[in-house]
Amino acid sequence: MDGLKKLNRAEFLRLSGMTAGAFALSQFPVDLFAADEEAEKITILHTNDWHSRIDPFPMDGSRNQGQGGAAARAALIKKIRSEEKNVLLLDAGDIVQGTPYYNFFGGEPEIRLMNEMQYDVATMGNHDFDNGLTGLQHMVKAAAFPFVIANYDFKNTPLQYLTRPYKVFTFDKIKIGVVGVGINPHELIPKNLFGDTLYSDALVAANTYAAELKHEHKCDLIICLSHLGYQYTEKKLSDEVLAAESENIDLIIGGHTHTFLEKPKEILNKKNKRVIINQVGWAGLKLGRLDWHFHKKRTKIFATSHTVKKVEKSI
Repeated sequence: MDGLKKLNRAEFLRLSGMTAGAFALSQFPVDLFAADEEAEKITILHTNDWHSRIDPFPMDGSRNQGQGGAAARAALIKKIRSEEKNVLLLDAGDIVQGTPYYNFFGGEPEIRLMNEMQYDVATMGNHDFDNGLTGLQHMVKAAAFPFVIANYDFKNTPLQYLTRPYKVFTFDKIKIGVVGVGINPHELIPKNLFGDTLYSDALVAANTYAAELKHEHKCDLIICLSHLGYQYTEKKLSDEVLAAESENIDLIIGGHTHTFLEKPKEILNKKNKRVIINQVGWAGLKLGRLDWHFHKKRTKIFATSHTVKKVEKSI
């Protein structure tokens, strides 16, 4: 498929299920945390490995029945935004591939839904290349948010000039830098799909740009969107290894291994400082949340995740 198949508005609304009734919010309790009144609070919401799961899982008696779905996630995000002042919404890749929506429409419904939810930034997973560089180009160009990827060089490809290594956000006096890294494509992505893209070591790229964010942009919080995978038994770069070998990264939002972490993992980096790692499985079943409180030189971090449940349409 060379591009995205266009949907008319009626068909798109039918596919997404994002009707007015789908935004009913009362079904989603949100954990609230008391914080120092002088502290600045940043709420970080995140997803990974959505894999084109636009609809909730069917009510068929399976373990995930009635869970997930774009409409329910949008309702939950909207509720949290109504309650919190500073919200950052992130995705760690593999947005597409897994349902017929991608096979028929090449990623357009997924990107349009993310635009509706007002994602702030995303990185790329290996399956986002499944329609080749031209297919991914159409997805990136359709997105109202930037894609960050520090260790892929798209020079002389359809994606040239369409991505960036990182993005800086400012909330009041707090600066947050978000850098993205992807897995080695030579291990997973056919050459004809990856094309002439040049890959560089993710650990080196993450550390290089994290240092730039810390020292040149004076970021108070540095986040790495990683599609490396949480951990491996074999010797391979993972989020755990990245955290331990980093110096300036504060938080790693991961993907690829579909790991449901019950709570974020803490690892000490090369400077003996804490790095937080979180990942929320796959299929949009969970929405990750970390509330980060800044008070002078002290930080308080609270984390939780929300099960994304089906929203019934109002009659």
